[in-house]
Amino acid sequence: MRLCRYEQNGQTAVGFYTETSVIPLVAAAQAARVALPESNSLLPYLTCGESREAVAALQSRIENLDDAGRAELSVPTDSVKLLVPIPDPTKLLLLAGNYTAHIEEGGGRAEERADTFPYVFMKPPLTTLTHPGDPIRVPAVSPDHVDWELELGVIIGRQCKGVSEAEALDYVAGYTVVNDISDRQFKPNPGRKQREKDGFFDWLHGKWHDTFCPMGPCVLAADEQPDPQTMKLTLRVNGDVKQDSSTSEMVFPVAAIVEFISSYVTLEPGDIISTGTPAGVGKTTGTFLHAGDTVDAEIGGIGVLHNPVE
Repeated sequence: MRLCRYEQNGQTAVGFYTETSVIPLVAAAQAARVALPESNSLLPYLTCGESREAVAALQSRIENLDDAGRAELSVPTDSVKLLVPIPDPTKLLLLAGNYTAHIEEGGGRAEERADTFPYVFMKPPLTTLTHPGDPIRVPAVSPDHVDWELELGVIIGRQCKGVSEAEALDYVAGYTVVNDISDRQFKPNPGRKQREKDGFFDWLHGKWHDTFCPMGPCVLAADEQPDPQTMKLTLRVNGDVKQDSSTSEMVFPVAAIVEFISSYVTLEPGDIISTGTPAGVGKTTGTFLHAGDTVDAEIGGIGVLHNPVE
């Protein structure tokens, strides 16, 4: 079962998530007589969290309920406001060029893993993270080349520094859906004097517009997905499939990414690593997002992250 953060009647809560219903954790624990400390954060309830064992016990009891029993505990998903699963990570890290086909569709050449290393960049979390269902806002300063990038998001569950690839997944709390929205042609001061590094910073700043990192709708706990390299990726714009791939196509798998980043940065609980996007971005065909579009980013086993464009 998946977990989500949501808002109902002005209150933030945590629940078990399905596409049609949410089961509030507190109400379910009371009904099942399972001792479960209350929290508005998902981290205690995910893998590595102090309440994970209690949540697993509660989940087992819910799974054994009949339809009527579940319905009594549930509220319709469309009656609540789904929220970003991790609202205030200390770090929001993303990878560039981690799928061979995506590198090649952009005109580049993918190197063998042994001959290269992950390209990692950051986004400002508080202004880019966007709730499920909330709009991706086309920036007035650069409106014509806004692109999508479906990615697997990795949530760190406990402090992590200098871990090996073999042990790296032991530090993961769960997985979610990230859409790394990108402005492909952001060019501040068009009449500028060109400098050597302008192109890189144009690319980087084009990742930073407000609302440019939708995330959700829920989290799949890491102990329910022992192999994150087996997950199907599908992104649709206005119902048309644009990206159709699998996490098996990553150049650097999740464990190798955690090893690499933790070799020089201490990862903290709640930090998010978005692991790169497969082929099928809009830049390849000159197709970009505009007001009135809808984007559905889906990862098998997690769910669909839906956002309109305004």
